[in-house]
Amino acid sequence: MASHVYDFILGLLCVLLVTIFTLYRYGNIRKQHVVVTVVTLIAWYFSFIIVFVLPLDVSATMYKQCLTDCNISSPSSPTAAPATSTPVITTSTTEMSVAKRSIEVDDASCSCVEPWVSLPDVVLRVFWKIVYWSAQLLTWLILPLMQSYASAGEFSVLGKMRSALISNAIYYATYAVIFCVCLIYVATRPNLSINAENLKVIGITASNTWGLFLLVLLYGYGLVDIPRALWQSSHAHYMLNQVYFKIAKISMEHSEAEEKFEDTLEEVRRAAEAVKYNHPYRKYVDTILKKCPDEFVKSLRRNDDYVEYNESDVSIPTEKALIKMHLNIISASRNYVRTQSQKKMLIQKAMTLEDDIANQNSSNKYYKRSAGKYNGYFKIIYSPKLEWWWRITIRPILLKLASVVLAIFSVMVVWSECVFFVPQPVLSLFAIFIRLGSSHFTNVSIEVISILVLAYLCVCAYRTVFKIRVFNYYHVAPAHQTDENSLLFSGMLLSRLTPPLCLNFLCLIQLDSHVTKEEDVEETTYTEIMGHMDVISFISDGFNIYFPIAIVLLCIATTLRLGSRLLHCIGFEQFIDDDITQEIVDEGRNHVQREKVQMGREQARIQRRSDWENTLNRSQLGNRPCVPLKEWNDYESCSSTRKTDRQAPIHSQRTTSKKGGARTGDRMELLSDQDVVEYDSNADYDNAPQRATNSRNIFNDL
Repeated sequence: MASHVYDFILGLLCVLLVTIFTLYRYGNIRKQHVVVTVVTLIAWYFSFIIVFVLPLDVSATMYKQCLTDCNISSPSSPTAAPATSTPVITTSTTEMSVAKRSIEVDDASCSCVEPWVSLPDVVLRVFWKIVYWSAQLLTWLILPLMQSYASAGEFSVLGKMRSALISNAIYYATYAVIFCVCLIYVATRPNLSINAENLKVIGITASNTWGLFLLVLLYGYGLVDIPRALWQSSHAHYMLNQVYFKIAKISMEHSEAEEKFEDTLEEVRRAAEAVKYNHPYRKYVDTILKKCPDEFVKSLRRNDDYVEYNESDVSIPTEKALIKMHLNIISASRNYVRTQSQKKMLIQKAMTLEDDIANQNSSNKYYKRSAGKYNGYFKIIYSPKLEWWWRITIRPILLKLASVVLAIFSVMVVWSECVFFVPQPVLSLFAIFIRLGSSHFTNVSIEVISILVLAYLCVCAYRTVFKIRVFNYYHVAPAHQTDENSLLFSGMLLSRLTPPLCLNFLCLIQLDSHVTKEEDVEETTYTEIMGHMDVISFISDGFNIYFPIAIVLLCIATTLRLGSRLLHCIGFEQFIDDDITQEIVDEGRNHVQREKVQMGREQARIQRRSDWENTLNRSQLGNRPCVPLKEWNDYESCSSTRKTDRQAPIHSQRTTSKKGGARTGDRMELLSDQDVVEYDSNADYDNAPQRATNSRNIFNDL
């Protein structure tokens, strides 16, 4: 048992590392508040961990079901040796279903193998209570308030809390409407009573109904988009046009964000100049200035330290105006930095795709980069030959194979979502796989199948959460460009999706007795904690079972790009692979070309500066170069050697030359003065080109 606990803890640690890495990639841990980091980490961790824990719960349930069936068919042995007699089938419906399962187990010699990670029921029960109720607390109370609190423009804690409650009023109203409808339904039913247990079930039902509705929408997009995105990634020309399109859009967003940022800074400048040092609102202005760039703060005038404010001055902004200004500077600064970073990443990606297209017809099969070199994790073994084979040949093939496999997987998910409520015959493919694994294989196969299915469902739902954006309010961006508001919003969505996702997975594999309509059947510990939503029959028997069929319509709409075409018609440009977006693609291509020209000029400037530094070295240290100007550690010893070799002849020329007269001596003295110049290792070498030019002018005068 101890080894099983260690394996369980090891799995939890692995999921924790994956969560930390994901949070580090999207969030900015160094700048964002530590409370935001901790709460987001908990929300993401509890959402990711179901991929590992729920399959263990399924495996343990199948193992207990096997023991129960073997005990019924062979009472003499608790673990049941191979049975030879036919089990007795009674007239009871429950016993008939148990007997049918017993026959299946008997055919497989009734061998019940203990799961790979076997935990006591009390451990799983406590674990699921923590995960489930933490997710409910986070998604309905903590995260919404923290999200609004983090993005509020008020300056006091009380003001931020009041703003958070007001902004979440609509959000809580939707949940309250669902809860009230369920409560009215229970109140009007004569066979149902309103008590504490039923109220808890009503709350869980309302939460799961809201989450299931969102989950089906995300499934309908993710099940189609993931295989299609992998297939498109294998075609460099298509991806390049798509990146051009994104560059054109992000460039326009960046221009708008920059303009708004500058206008907001100008408002802050006027407010900082109007509100004097002893004004009651000065502390608010100082709070706003902390959100501004350091260069802007240094550029402000600081000559009003002894100027008293005038209460009748109409130019002083009100408190509401400062609150709005504070909110605007937070939003404008965030959007400006994000769009700037995303534009740089997209331009770099476009250059890489251009290199892929240029290297497709390489005769020597060596990958040539237009700018820079590979600096990834495998740069030690990543040769140009290996890079060509990987990027041009192997990678596209692997992407196409993965796309085909995931497309088949998506079809299996859609089929199973449409037929999982049919108990006999079993039509859900994943339920068939689980039963085959329990009867012909081992519990390890059950865990592997469950992990694969659940992981793909989580990827389809969670990837869509990370990909969608709601204007500038919610946008999860990589490279540490996700703001606190978006991090908290994503954690709220993931926490809301976790319970319905687990429930939907158990329905797919028909391990929920409410779906199979079988009594006295072993259920997972998760189902025992969450319970059944039998209080409201039209939701438990209708919405939760038949609403997932809507995935078919959503998948068809996603395949035909109906959503993108609709957004394009109403003015939100979307990438469509036809002539509709060709103009925007050409604009993105022009952006990349201008950026490449600018990068070429920058490289030329760096090269000229390097040449000037080398010229300065030769002019001061002789024809034999010493060390670059950036490496001044050994310069002193090298320069002292050069001075010893060169000062002796110069001194002898100054004392022995007679034909040159005074002018020759002056020249030699000037050369000697230039030769004995010492440099400090802490000097400013940014002006090295200017010093090199001065040295050239001196020698030209000579």
